Amino acid sequence: MTQQQRDAVAGMLRASPFDPAGDLREQRPLFEKMIAAAPVPADVVTTGGQLGGVPVIRVDIPGTTTGGLILYFHGGFAIGSAAASVGLACDLARQARMPVVTVDYRLAPEHPYPAAPDDAMTAYRALLDTGQDAARLALAGESAGAGLAAVTLATIARAGLPQPSSAVLMSPWADLAGTGDSIKTKADVDPVITAEAVHVRARDYLGGADACDPAVSPLYGSLAGLPPLLIQAGSHEILLDDAIRLAARAAGDDVAVTLDVVPGVPHVFQAYAAILDEGEAALTRAGAFLREHASPAAAGTAGRRE
Repeated sequence: MTQQQRDAVAGMLRASPFDPAGDLREQRPLFEKMIAAAPVPADVVTTGGQLGGVPVIRVDIPGTTTGGLILYFHGGFAIGSAAASVGLACDLARQARMPVVTVDYRLAPEHPYPAAPDDAMTAYRALLDTGQDAARLALAGESAGAGLAAVTLATIARAGLPQPSSAVLMSPWADLAGTGDSIKTKADVDPVITAEAVHVRARDYLGGADACDPAVSPLYGSLAGLPPLLIQAGSHEILLDDAIRLAARAAGDDVAVTLDVVPGVPHVFQAYAAILDEGEAALTRAGAFLREHASPAAAGTAGRRE
């Protein structure tokens, strides 16, 4: 884990033409092109499909699966896609030794709130309807997708549905009102996200809804009854306080939560695991966490802990 690697990643991000606050007509294809520049490993198998009518992509790595399933939500709310998330999703799948189903929820502003959480819950209910054991199911996501995962978990709890075994939230965007101090204090070191981007994309997503509504910002609602959480963030991101405050809220609501803050790395640093040791190490920890909680022993089913 070297300073050279961290500097290289930050320099690459600062030099990128992608602007998270920019015009969506330009930024969406630019983002997809940027993601496509990093090829998915040859052993990864992707299969398109639907869950309750919601488009999804299943990600499998033959020979590595030992049980369980991860339902994954990509970041962006207004930018990104299930296809663009395959690279990070397959890295997590490899470490967790589980297949991943990544959800292509509808994007704002064409489909503002509640389209994304509705799609997330539809996909979750559809998995249960197919016979998927919730105790062998986990949720995961990055950035906006991590916030969406937290909202989905809270909705599952309110609905009285079986909770998944656990969830991994990478750099969660949990406060669309943007009230965290780190939006200002980390502005000079965050090479990816700006306060303007947070404001613009939140406006796209909210469509007039209250940014402090727990249904859009999980930081403001009860997290009681949620499964064990692993929340990861970098110390060089303006959304650091979202992760810290979400972990504190979960702890206050008696949720088993682990806050994993890695110094000197940016927003969703796990996406750069190929060139950043901290990213690979964080994915290793996340995979072990998911594997532990979705194991047959943890699920109370026959079999031994993996």
